[in-house]
Amino acid sequence: MKKTFLSVAAMMLTVSVVFMGCSSRPSSGTSTTESPAAATTKPTTTTAASTPDAKPSGDKIKLTVYSTISELPNQEMMKGIAADFTKENPNIAVEFQFPGAEYENILKVKMAANDLPDVFDTHGWAIIRYGKYLADLRNEPWAKDMTDTIKPVVTDKDGKVEALVMSEAKDGISYNAEILEKYSITPPKTFDELMAAAEKIKSSSNGAVTPFFMSGVDNGMIGGFSDLYATSMFISPATNDAKTLLDGTFDWSKWTPLAQKLQDMSKKGYINKDVLTAKYSDMPQLFAQGKVAFVFGAPSFADEVYKYNKAAKIGIAPLTSMVDGDSQSFSGGERYTMGAWKDGKHLAESKKLIAFFAKADNMSKIANATKLPAGLKNIESKHEFSEYYKQFENIRVFPYFDRVYLPNGMWDVMCKTGVALLAGTVTPQQFSDKMKSEYLRLRNQ
Repeated sequence: MKKTFLSVAAMMLTVSVVFMGCSSRPSSGTSTTESPAAATTKPTTTTAASTPDAKPSGDKIKLTVYSTISELPNQEMMKGIAADFTKENPNIAVEFQFPGAEYENILKVKMAANDLPDVFDTHGWAIIRYGKYLADLRNEPWAKDMTDTIKPVVTDKDGKVEALVMSEAKDGISYNAEILEKYSITPPKTFDELMAAAEKIKSSSNGAVTPFFMSGVDNGMIGGFSDLYATSMFISPATNDAKTLLDGTFDWSKWTPLAQKLQDMSKKGYINKDVLTAKYSDMPQLFAQGKVAFVFGAPSFADEVYKYNKAAKIGIAPLTSMVDGDSQSFSGGERYTMGAWKDGKHLAESKKLIAFFAKADNMSKIANATKLPAGLKNIESKHEFSEYYKQFENIRVFPYFDRVYLPNGMWDVMCKTGVALLAGTVTPQQFSDKMKSEYLRLRNQ
């Protein structure tokens, strides 16, 4: 009897140890970028371990890397580069965390605790949000090769370089090249030209082709329009409102004409009639079928279009100017980056990892996988948008409007109020009033 009791006790103790081990495993953390079209994924944690023939020397170091990359093939690409790094540095393991939609919230908690990952993606906030937590990378060998458009985006006023920009965001207008060719339309350079193109497409197709697709369900598409054209109206012209937006004295009645333009586009039938119930995921198939001409933002949906129509032709163009005398521009800056936590225990190794990703061959892999221009000069890439990025390499790139000129929380206001405008429940003037009141409230928090 005593022997049986001891056997049972031993078994219970073994089970307890097993469960304790499971519960103590680190949870995966972090999320995706705030890009309106970004996909939401479940958090995943992966480690690029050393290969069997690697011969570790000294203590094993583990670097934790947080990334906003959401597409599984691109996550695998990043892990592959990290595995190559570990082959050369067998005493350094790299653990990737791809958390999905909670990235921003998790990083905010980690900032508050001053307990950040060794390396992390700044997803558009390198200077403004993460600057004081990041190591200065200005003396890294790749820093001198930053592109002219990305250098000011991740370099602060004192010359500190916050992060390696692996992929540079350039959001303008994506278009169905076949539709423009069919109706003899040249990609518009001004907003008036864009509206004229929309009218021609609508009338010539007898309504079979919708000039612009937007989604009230995935309301970032509607907020994205306002964000893009706020830059075109208030920031990019030589005489602009950048100062007053920053110091809090902006005249919000100026927002009314922008809201009016969005409302007019809807009333004229330039936006899909089901805008309030349409989903972003509906768009690729419609685009592939030749039923949509323009989409505001980058062509991140391209691979989804090709699933329905392998021969689809997608073009990209800078955002049209809105003010007479101004020129075209892109909105964006840093898309996928690597910054090093300045207080990390393995800062030297973190910089070494970032420098490895900055190698020309690796930057080319990233550019081809993400279909975005690299943040370093002279990086070769071969994908369907490479020629466009080369063609427009000298076009000005402004940081996303809300990231610089609006307090935290305004993106949601802009998206939801834009939907209400298209639903007819608020007027353009009321849109402006809402922007003003929320701007002041959130600014004072």
